[in-house]
Amino acid sequence: MNDQIHSSAPRVPMPGYLDHARVGPLSRPAASALAGANGLATRMAPADLDRLFALGDAARASAARLLDARPQELALSPSTSNGLFTVAAALQGPGTVLVPRHEFPANVYPWLRFEGRGGPDVRLVEPDGGRHITPESLRRGLTPDVVALTVSAVDSLTGHVAPLAALKEVLGPHRLLIVDAIQGLGAVPLEAEAADVLVSGGQKWLRAGWGAALLLIRDRCAARLSPGLGGWAGVAEPFAERHPAPPLPGAAAHLATNPDFPAAAALGAALDDLAAQGGPAAVGARIRATLAELLDRAERAGAEVLLEGLGPAERAGIGTFRLPGHDPEAVHRALEAAGVVTTRRGEWIRLSPHASTPPAATELFAEALAPFARPTGRARATGAYPAPSETVPSETAPSEAVPSETATPEPATPEPAPDIPPAPTAPPSSLTPPSSTTLTQEPTCPTT
Repeated sequence: MNDQIHSSAPRVPMPGYLDHARVGPLSRPAASALAGANGLATRMAPADLDRLFALGDAARASAARLLDARPQELALSPSTSNGLFTVAAALQGPGTVLVPRHEFPANVYPWLRFEGRGGPDVRLVEPDGGRHITPESLRRGLTPDVVALTVSAVDSLTGHVAPLAALKEVLGPHRLLIVDAIQGLGAVPLEAEAADVLVSGGQKWLRAGWGAALLLIRDRCAARLSPGLGGWAGVAEPFAERHPAPPLPGAAAHLATNPDFPAAAALGAALDDLAAQGGPAAVGARIRATLAELLDRAERAGAEVLLEGLGPAERAGIGTFRLPGHDPEAVHRALEAAGVVTTRRGEWIRLSPHASTPPAATELFAEALAPFARPTGRARATGAYPAPSETVPSETAPSEAVPSETATPEPATPEPAPDIPPAPTAPPSSLTPPSSTTLTQEPTCPTT
């Protein structure tokens, strides 16, 4: 629960905190809103419950403005995973849902769990020398039985931004595009209008903490999704003498119970703060400028950057590198010892700065890499790469190899990063057509 907020003035996180793709430190507006909502819940005067409910409505309204949606198309779910399970339970009947092989597991298991339990069959899309589904490979893999494609808006390892509008154009109006947006919402402009369904928690780029996530179900497809997990909070007459009662209109029909109102307050404040900073375009430009400088410093040290050639519209706030000839665990520990917080996934180290990341972070990062620098210059990894042998760890649990990887960060006041020109563009990797199969192993590359 998001209730550990102290009354003293918040401290800022470490200047070298580069791990927002794992968890973003609570922003000051979110922390303040959370404390205020917890105050209402503590006092609970007669009108306080109504005020708490109003905070949830305000968060939905803020999300509707960001996503160009109607408020009734949005509901608040406890988490991204819960929202995806809600959608998987709602998509009933025959057919097939396409799931890219290298999706983060949160967007794999809901579909597997409901396969054979009233949900559609699952077909995994196999990559061909890359990680990403393209409009061309999707077109080749479409068959009459396909009813939906589920995809991450941003790949959690490479930072690649999915071409949502182009994917939806290939799918057409009668197939659903379901989007896990947690690695993109708040970090980069998304083609959210293309998504029929979109789910995103607030604990990463929105910096809102845990406990509340957005569940967007467009009116255009609402009739195709039954309230599979909808409970008493999702019906029009919850206290009727006989049940089942009629479902509420819109996304609210899928609510199992009331949301976490303090978490909803923090999420709403984070969304309003994002808008006040200029929205995803302005914030995303600052994030990507800082990331470009960090990746440039890594390449100067001889690092290979995963999908180095991604253009400005193709990369979000995530960049991943490795130093050939050096133990990745030793590199990761050296960064940590220097006060640079990152995530290691096998041989790759992931960088994910924010608009609040100070310029000092780049210097700390460069100094920490200096002992590993190769005198011969740069190396690049732009295409396929060998898969690490370890299994995919939890998105929020620390890596067992480095137990001190993420101490709980503190709130921070955003500071703009310097304006750095983006990297040159390069075409995305192509994929082979999907093959009909049931998942029998973890994705071959870690995606947290």
